[in-house]
Amino acid sequence: MTRIDDTFARLRAEGKKAFVAYVMAGDPDEATALEIIKGLPGAGVDIIEMGLPFTDPMADGPTIQLAGQRALDGGMTLEKTLATARAFRETDQTTPIVLMGYYNPIYSRGVDRFLEDAKAAGIDGLIVVDLPPEEDSELCIPAQAAGMNFIRLATPTTDDARLPKVLQNTSGFVYYVSITGITGAAEAQATDVAPEVARIKSATDLPVIVGFGIKTPEAAQSIAGVADGAVVGSAIVKLVEEGKPVPEILAYVASLADGAHRA
Repeated sequence: MTRIDDTFARLRAEGKKAFVAYVMAGDPDEATALEIIKGLPGAGVDIIEMGLPFTDPMADGPTIQLAGQRALDGGMTLEKTLATARAFRETDQTTPIVLMGYYNPIYSRGVDRFLEDAKAAGIDGLIVVDLPPEEDSELCIPAQAAGMNFIRLATPTTDDARLPKVLQNTSGFVYYVSITGITGAAEAQATDVAPEVARIKSATDLPVIVGFGIKTPEAAQSIAGVADGAVVGSAIVKLVEEGKPVPEILAYVASLADGAHRA
């Protein structure tokens, strides 16, 4: 049982849906990013997705691309990203952290070394969007053996023939991408999402969390209402880009979390 598994068990017992928040490590700077991340659990966040800055983020829209660029320009690295997780763990041993990013920095570090360091830093799961199931031996299976969840994305184009392969070695939860396209693009619609979530849940016992295109508490509530929870990323990162003070960012996050928890 990982922290992610424990969190979903607790939420089920409480009859609540999950709220997941994404922030980019090192954005707008290392210290401010850590302050935001440390404030997320108090704002009602059940699981933290921490972005690993990368130069070529092919699944991300302009908002998260720019966040990664700001972080890289400020000197953020994989090592400093793991240091952020370690600093968070000094005061919080229960909230799960999922590291979300791309394979290149992990490959460059070496998979065995990365997994050892990530586990020691308190990382609970990985979302690596450019490693398909055909490459599970690269990172997915070693990560699971190290006691970390490997979370896979399913999308509107994941048909019934492809879905079993996507689910094959997935653990923790399934991240359903509500739209075709990049992060921060079109708005998610519960009427479109509901049948897709039901289709995925008919093939797995894992929780299904929906992300991409959720920007308001009402949207978080409606999407969480047809799934096991909701993820918000770009709308939070946009406030960081705009230079909003940390308390204002966390207040917005709390409103989103309240929406998801009302579902």
